[in-house]
Amino acid sequence: MLSWNAERIAREAGADLLVRSEAGVGPVRVSVDSRAAGPGVLFVGLPGERTHGGRFGPVVLAAGAWGVLTTPDHASSLLGGSEPTAPGVVLSARDPLAALQRLARAWRRELGQAGARVIGVTGSTGKTSTKDLLAAVLEGKRVTYASRGNHNTEIGLPLELLAVPPDTAVVVLEMGMRGPGQIAELAAIAEPDVAVIVSIGPVHLELLGSIAAIAAAKAELIAGLGVTGTAVIPADEPLLEPHVRPELTTVRFGPGGDVFLRAEGPGVVEIALFDRELVLEVDFPQAHLRRNLLAAVAAADAVGVTPSGPVRLALSPGRGARVELPDGVTLLDDAYNANPVSMRAALDELAAAAAPERRRRVAVLGDMLELGPTEIAFHRAIGAYANGRADVIITVGPRAAAIADAFSGPIHRVADAAAAQARLHDLLGPGDVVLVKGSRGVALDQVCAALVPA
Repeated sequence: MLSWNAERIAREAGADLLVRSEAGVGPVRVSVDSRAAGPGVLFVGLPGERTHGGRFGPVVLAAGAWGVLTTPDHASSLLGGSEPTAPGVVLSARDPLAALQRLARAWRRELGQAGARVIGVTGSTGKTSTKDLLAAVLEGKRVTYASRGNHNTEIGLPLELLAVPPDTAVVVLEMGMRGPGQIAELAAIAEPDVAVIVSIGPVHLELLGSIAAIAAAKAELIAGLGVTGTAVIPADEPLLEPHVRPELTTVRFGPGGDVFLRAEGPGVVEIALFDRELVLEVDFPQAHLRRNLLAAVAAADAVGVTPSGPVRLALSPGRGARVELPDGVTLLDDAYNANPVSMRAALDELAAAAAPERRRRVAVLGDMLELGPTEIAFHRAIGAYANGRADVIITVGPRAAAIADAFSGPIHRVADAAAAQARLHDLLGPGDVVLVKGSRGVALDQVCAALVPA
């Protein structure tokens, strides 16, 4: 947004411009973290759990920030009479988050006028890996920006949009949700050209109550498409079919769909894309990633790119990456989050990774959260599924302890990540394959961090 001056930013954000900049150029980026609000940054002061971000306005301006956008009371505190307490732009909005979102939507439209296409990706499982796969299949074919980390919320998504460089051709945005209306809110900001729904499963049942309600919440992304948009959905998901819009282009992926795996082998997949045949070189054997690749291929095709050649996947942290450790130990770092569907896929991967040399399979499995009244049954089912796929399990948390009810092998129950780390240290031996997976609230990323040498 460097080309947008303070007046333009105020207008697009629906904010009042209290203090102008003498430079006449816009910010290099936008942040809601005062610690990252240095020179060239527009800091947006939002309410937080403990304090209001607007309180840090004087600090960020003193640090050389381009400007501050916050509530009228905090913005007025930055003025000493008619002069600011430190140089920089001061913008005032009654709802700074809504102003941030309006600004992001305006920048998205500017990108669109220059020809950029926006792909929104959501799903109960696999949305981050599909985002990463899209970045991989588009690499070298279009200038692409894919959202980082878990920036998939009503705050993170607009920040990612505002970070997109002006010469970008394809923007890939992950969209997360915990309740109804949230995907609709994100779609209204991003105005996607392509909607990808990777999967529907028992995630956030505690809040939504049923799988059908989860499907309806995810399908808000389809509702957010313009009439020329493309929806990419699983061919085997009947719960999404009532949400299909006849005026849109709908592409179904998976067996029986428009895009499916025709053949696969080590390092290569053959994909049928409507009436075309694609041969892609892949460096990942996981079945769930190859399935998600179908969704990525369909979305790439929807923005005019036919994937070809090698697909070099760089997974986001905690999403199943294999890490080779000392003593021949292999870590499957899938600690970012967990639900019944992704937990099964991770156990399949554990079994496959250990199979060639019959290595010992160790699983550190944490609580799966937000599953509602049937949460214990879901955990017992994972214990049953782990039979034949894991040799020894460490459960972490009170819910995961129920895995032991149905697992026939050695099992160790611990209370938290620190205890899991200590128990794993005693159990792990040379050549083992260890899977670490649980919901974010269990913080099993600490276990992975302890395993990986500094």
